[in-house]
Amino acid sequence: MTELTVAALQLAFGDDIDENIRNVSELVREAAGRGARVVLPPELFEGPYFCRTEDEGLFANARPADRHPAVLAMRALAAELSISIPTSFFEADGPHFYNSLAMIDDKGAVMGVYRKSHIPDGPGYEEKFYFRPGNTGFKVWPTPEATLGVGICWDQWYPETARSLMLMGAEILFYPTAIGSEPHDPGLDTSRLWRRAMIGHAVSNVVPVVAANRIGNECGQTFYGHSFICDERGDMLAEFGASETGVLTATLDLDQVKRHRAAFGFFRDRRPELYGRITQDI
Repeated sequence: MTELTVAALQLAFGDDIDENIRNVSELVREAAGRGARVVLPPELFEGPYFCRTEDEGLFANARPADRHPAVLAMRALAAELSISIPTSFFEADGPHFYNSLAMIDDKGAVMGVYRKSHIPDGPGYEEKFYFRPGNTGFKVWPTPEATLGVGICWDQWYPETARSLMLMGAEILFYPTAIGSEPHDPGLDTSRLWRRAMIGHAVSNVVPVVAANRIGNECGQTFYGHSFICDERGDMLAEFGASETGVLTATLDLDQVKRHRAAFGFFRDRRPELYGRITQDI
């Protein structure tokens, strides 16, 4: 039996990047103390979700992976605690900017960088002003315990993301997120839809899913939390509501997951020759 304990963090963020990193670090330590070997912080935890508005001055906050303070701090922590930390950050690459994730292994090394593939553009989520569409393609990360698949926020709505990661060998899916209220429609609560989309990925791919979201009110935009860990059947193993700060952990039996995936036959019965329309423009 191959068991792996994973964790998702949920918390609010302010303007002080050093304080944000300290707060995340405290929860990472708590998660490691509870046995977690992979710890997932929320998306862009370096500060408030700055994509609410278009402000050219904010490009100055981006850094390359080897100089970004959030990445450097998580690298040191991962090495100290011997854990893996998928770390979201605002990346600068020459004149280009990306919403990226550095996969940090249990030695504190960056295994590689994934750049968010799907970039949203709408009221309160104007990411296309800041980020180019990712040019890395989807990535999976082989660790001693499991092969990890990671998408970033808007990626999590696309079944193509989850299925692609699975076909690349992912054994667990992780989604760091920054999502909350919709400024154009105060009556629209997407928190249920958000979770259902990812639970659907869990069921249709027979894979556990770990999702970490932020909380708090940022300039009138409320981030709704509801971070969770579900198993390969979509059943909740651990979950938060809209306001808790803390650590979710769950222990996964990856051998059992593998058996369940084989028994369902979803990958056996695929018909790729029929799916060409998926790769064509509308």
